[in-house]
Amino acid sequence: GTILDTARLRCGLSEKLQVAQKNIHAYVFGEHGDTSFIPWTGVYVSGIHVDEYVNVAQHMGKDVKPIDKDEMIEYVRKSGGIVIAKKGATFYAVSRSVCQLCKTLLASSETVVTVSSMMHGIYGMKDIVISMPAIVGKDGVENVIPISLDEEEKMQLKRSADILTGMKEMIKKEHGIG
Repeated sequence: GTILDTARLRCGLSEKLQVAQKNIHAYVFGEHGDTSFIPWTGVYVSGIHVDEYVNVAQHMGKDVKPIDKDEMIEYVRKSGGIVIAKKGATFYAVSRSVCQLCKTLLASSETVVTVSSMMHGIYGMKDIVISMPAIVGKDGVENVIPISLDEEEKMQLKRSADILTGMKEMIKKEHGIG
């Protein structure tokens, strides 16, 4: 899924907005890769939309600037490569994400996590596994959360799903699966 991408997004927003990550509600949707995207319509800081929060923070005297949304998605997508270049691998971050997911499953606490799961009609997607916020409990994914998306975000989600569908078809063809 995009648990790690989402953590990187929240870290980047935390630094830019000068607020603790626990106050940021933001997710990365799609596949873990070049078609992942941030649905900005659903990015909130303590219940305030991120664009409005910038104004609130400036009014409080913080030196924050509006988020460059293209820069932020590039930061999220390229962070892994930067870590690999400096440390040789990203296994600690990946392990942390796996531990977070295991803790959620073992604690039997219903938690919202961006995991890949089978789509059964949400946003018109069927028979594709893609990462979106989902309620995860002791039995795994319980429900995908249908977060409101604007038209551009719906197109980005479709593009990501189409890429994954193409990969699925290529793998099936290579392995003679009908």
